[in-house]
Amino acid sequence: MNAPRRPYAMTFDATRRVCYTGYVTQAIVNNLAPLLFIVFQTRFDVPLEMLGRLVLLNFGVQLLTDLVAVRVVDRVGYRGPLVLAHVVSVAGLVLLAVLPVTLPTPYLGLSIAIAVSAVGGGLLEVLVSPVVDALPAPSNGRAAQMSLLHSFYCWGQAAVVVGTTLLLGLLDQSRWYLLPLLWALAPLVNLVVLLRVPMPATVLDEHRTSVRTLLGTRAFAAAMVLMLCAGAAELTMSQWSSLFAEEGLGVTKVWGDLAGPCVFALFMGAGRAAYGVWGARIALAPALVGCGALATVCYLVAALAGNAVVSLVGCALCGLAVSLLWPGTFSLAAARFPAGGAAMFGILAVFGDAGGAVGPWVAGAVAQASTRSDGVLRDVARLLPDDGGSGLRVGLLAGVVFPVVVMVLASRRGGR
Repeated sequence: MNAPRRPYAMTFDATRRVCYTGYVTQAIVNNLAPLLFIVFQTRFDVPLEMLGRLVLLNFGVQLLTDLVAVRVVDRVGYRGPLVLAHVVSVAGLVLLAVLPVTLPTPYLGLSIAIAVSAVGGGLLEVLVSPVVDALPAPSNGRAAQMSLLHSFYCWGQAAVVVGTTLLLGLLDQSRWYLLPLLWALAPLVNLVVLLRVPMPATVLDEHRTSVRTLLGTRAFAAAMVLMLCAGAAELTMSQWSSLFAEEGLGVTKVWGDLAGPCVFALFMGAGRAAYGVWGARIALAPALVGCGALATVCYLVAALAGNAVVSLVGCALCGLAVSLLWPGTFSLAAARFPAGGAAMFGILAVFGDAGGAVGPWVAGAVAQASTRSDGVLRDVARLLPDDGGSGLRVGLLAGVVFPVVVMVLASRRGGR
């Protein structure tokens, strides 16, 4: 006679795998459209400034989605919003292939498609982490499991960069629309599996730490600032590394994409996966201090090194340095406020996304200002190695403030 099956041991493992693929889906939503910007620019005559608005639209809609989800997820449960996240992610990717060539104005089609998929990305950001945190803790601990979960965003980002770059090289540009349709298969398959796996219960209202209580606590205020700087430290280097490699270091576009955001994502994923395996042996707060210190060094090396290869190494290793900042902040907050629920993760996600928008903007604004004919920033640019007149070395140098703040806040948290 066969031994009785343990219904939750395997099914909750399946729930974890669904969450892993959920972060891959978010990586597709966030990274596919920017990789197609060259297509949109050449085929639809969309100028750079309007392409930049699409990035702003994506993160803006995700922020609004985060804010709405914070108030409803704990009351309605996880499954319904997760299903909705996958449905709109698939819909947005399909619309990205269809609307630009069917609507009278291609840019309107691009905007609608990106806004729809951004709703899915925002919901996934709020939902996936609290689901995994609410599952029975594995032997390596919750912080390690959270880090392993977030590594799948990195694997998704690397896969999107490599796959899209290679397919664009193999296919004629006129068939670019096949790429969103192919990438839509990932959330579509995951949606089918999602309908069958069990979901943990959300925290009941009477047991949940209220948002007002969270916002009135100094420890949570520190976590919000830490999350803001974690998002800024990660996205500033990730978003600017490709252009920095191309314009500042003289690398071609294909190699700029691969040596910039792709290698950055691989290192970030490796760091998160490593902590997922060995995290039970490493205290979280000191690890965050070490990551902040390493990220500070990487930003300085990328900005100050006169050798292009050394600068690229600094950019790439920064992925390893920032790997623990986002999931580590989630884990610190979850340990301090175990009844925070999805609302707590949603608030932190808002600040992380805000940092991801503010950090690259600050670096870009500083870089632009340093290219003017006079001013302090122009004087700083003259002291740095040549970057082709892009000003990005000064911009990355300004970005060093974010990992420094992470290092300071994490050291204070570790001393408590």
